[in-house]
Amino acid sequence: MRWEDEERSENVEDRRGMHVSRRMVGGGIGTVILVLAALYFGVDPSVILQSVPMSGPPPATQQQRPGADPMSQFVSVVLADTEKTWHEVFRRYGKTYEEPKLVLFSGAVQSACGFAQAAMGPFYCPEDHRVYIDLSFYEDLKNRFKAPGDFAQAYVIAHEVGHHVQNLLGITEKVQAAMQRSSRAEANRLSVKMELQADCLAGVWGYHADKSRRILEAGDLEEALGAASAIGDDRIMKQTRGTIAPESFTHGTSEQRVHWFRRGFETGDLNQCNTFKGSGV
Repeated sequence: MRWEDEERSENVEDRRGMHVSRRMVGGGIGTVILVLAALYFGVDPSVILQSVPMSGPPPATQQQRPGADPMSQFVSVVLADTEKTWHEVFRRYGKTYEEPKLVLFSGAVQSACGFAQAAMGPFYCPEDHRVYIDLSFYEDLKNRFKAPGDFAQAYVIAHEVGHHVQNLLGITEKVQAAMQRSSRAEANRLSVKMELQADCLAGVWGYHADKSRRILEAGDLEEALGAASAIGDDRIMKQTRGTIAPESFTHGTSEQRVHWFRRGFETGDLNQCNTFKGSGV
């Protein structure tokens, strides 16, 4: 992936090394119990954090520019590229794109959606319009999930920015309201559709980024597809638990994640990302 000479985003906050209190903002002990239950049942806790309404802002933090290390610079470049793409796509639909912030943290972080640890993986908080990532996740992606490569890493950021796009379009609010009225099984199905749509939106970014700026090199698409496949619910459950429980899926199978990312990447069309239509892949 060609990125070294590209523009950096101004919307990166570097909170690495900052002390974080374990308190929950507005979520309280009920959210803690939900997160523990999610871990026990193999559900991604970030889904719980994203769906719990919060009653107050996160504690004030001092915004810092990203460090000079290559990985933080890479993240800043990818975020800037998503900004370019989504500004253009939104303009085509007569809308204005509001840029999210991206927070780098180490170990744990406090967001408007609650306290989160690095083990939960990258996540987007709709309450504060921020993407959160501990860069150690990329080591897990490479070593644990066997999905190396810079475009695989870019896919992770683009997926979380896809959640921001959903939030701006009003999709997040509608789905969260439906999830709160639903059974656990139905809420999980809605979560899967949300995540697959974010995969498709990540693909839409990839399409426009390469068409406009020629960022991709040989093998990059395969890296992203490998990452999408590696973090499918079925594959992760098989690796961690030895069994697969489809009723507990929250992000979709490897096949589904690959399908929807490829669909967005091959069409570049926002309208092709309606995962809520029909019951197919």
